[in-house]
Amino acid sequence: MSAKNKQRRSFTEDFKRNAVDLIVNQGYTFAAASRAVNVDTTTLRDWHRKFAPTPKPCDDNASVEQLTAEVKRLRKELARVEMEREILKKATAYFAKESQ
Repeated sequence: MSAKNKQRRSFTEDFKRNAVDLIVNQGYTFAAASRAVNVDTTTLRDWHRKFAPTPKPCDDNASVEQLTAEVKRLRKELARVEMEREILKKATAYFAKESQ
């Protein structure tokens, strides 16, 4: 099937949430979950960002492993947010220049 003949599929919110549940609650990897529901991994990652619950911060009694995992998650989130900020800065500068 060529790219021209490929139709865009649409999915219900319930389907998307169930797909994300495979990762969040059932321990599937993104690759395994995407194969299980027959969607692209990138699409599944987008759904995960939208529907997965925000992880709770560690409490005072957290283990070293929990703290390490939280630091890893926060560093990854910080890197993503910094990248988004840089993109927005560049876009703002570009559009400000274009509007002059």
